[in-house]
Amino acid sequence: MILKNTITHFGKFILWQKQIISKPENWRMYYQETIRQMMDIGIGSLSVVFMISVFLGAVTSVQFFYQMDGTLVPPYYIGYIVRDMTIIELAPTFTCLVLSGKVGSNLAAEIGGMRQKEHIDAMEIMGVNTSSYLVLPKIIAALLMIPLLVCLSAMVSILGAYLASVPTGLFSGADFVKGLRSFFIPSHVTMLFVKAFVFSYILTAVSCYQGYFVKGGSIELGQASTRAVVNSYILILIADYIIAVVLT
Repeated sequence: MILKNTITHFGKFILWQKQIISKPENWRMYYQETIRQMMDIGIGSLSVVFMISVFLGAVTSVQFFYQMDGTLVPPYYIGYIVRDMTIIELAPTFTCLVLSGKVGSNLAAEIGGMRQKEHIDAMEIMGVNTSSYLVLPKIIAALLMIPLLVCLSAMVSILGAYLASVPTGLFSGADFVKGLRSFFIPSHVTMLFVKAFVFSYILTAVSCYQGYFVKGGSIELGQASTRAVVNSYILILIADYIIAVVLT
């Protein structure tokens, strides 16, 4: 039964994408909605991303120092490991998982509330392609803003690692900077952006799907918001593994 429902929803989700990417009826309305969503998704998430990234980098540096303390591994390797771990995995994955909870649940509740109040039905009667108008600006905004947040997360995480290790005397600033500049592989940055774009689409489209097709009352809306977050988590982790296998 669970497998049947999963396949049904997956097929419905794929077919729904065609309605989303159709040509807009009014470009100006789409532009205004996209700007509003960019403010909500991007600017509204800055504080959360900043706070999480600082402590993520700090914990990573302290834990790696603890693991390597007393070994023959040079101290500057800490900066090298923190840099690569942050760029390849921590910044894109953790940032998008956090945004799945913050942004995803909000999108599902917003569209689901419009469905329950019959705002979507009213717009469809007026000939508006509600799938495109309500979802496409959100996806565009997410694809533009979330990769920027991921880049910010990577930089702030490295800064957090520096603040947690150098001033406290775990190792010198020269060693940390040397590690940051050692063994750099440009393709890791490409992987960061690939993950950011894929995860952005997943968390936005899945959350909007749960809200758009919600049925029932407030209890069902809460369940839809929960499903939006949980399903986004699962799909992001699956996509993370696939991207890692393909690009490495």
